[in-house]
Amino acid sequence: MIWRCGVCGYIHDGSTPPQNCPKCGAEASQYSEVPREEAEPFIRARFSNDLHLQLSANLDNVIAIAEEGISDDLDPGCVDVFTKARNGALEAKKMITAELAAHMKKGKWN
Repeated sequence: MIWRCGVCGYIHDGSTPPQNCPKCGAEASQYSEVPREEAEPFIRARFSNDLHLQLSANLDNVIAIAEEGISDDLDPGCVDVFTKARNGALEAKKMITAELAAHMKKGKWN
């Protein structure tokens, strides 16, 4: 079940609402259950947001490896590959950041 604090909008997962809202301190009586059809977008957004975060973390690894390859400077071809990989990963991370910011503005982050 998903519960929403009627004071601040905090979303809580569980069979019952928390005794007090972790965000604003409101009592459990201030919570209401979110209907299943309304909860489905929260669940889907959480999944997508988690995928974005996993991808971002993996891109950090790509950036680190690429920077090692650039530093190694074996030959121009290798440096070119590593530079393109790093730049692509940096660009993808910017896109992820923008997408997650859009999710937050749309209320798709909880």
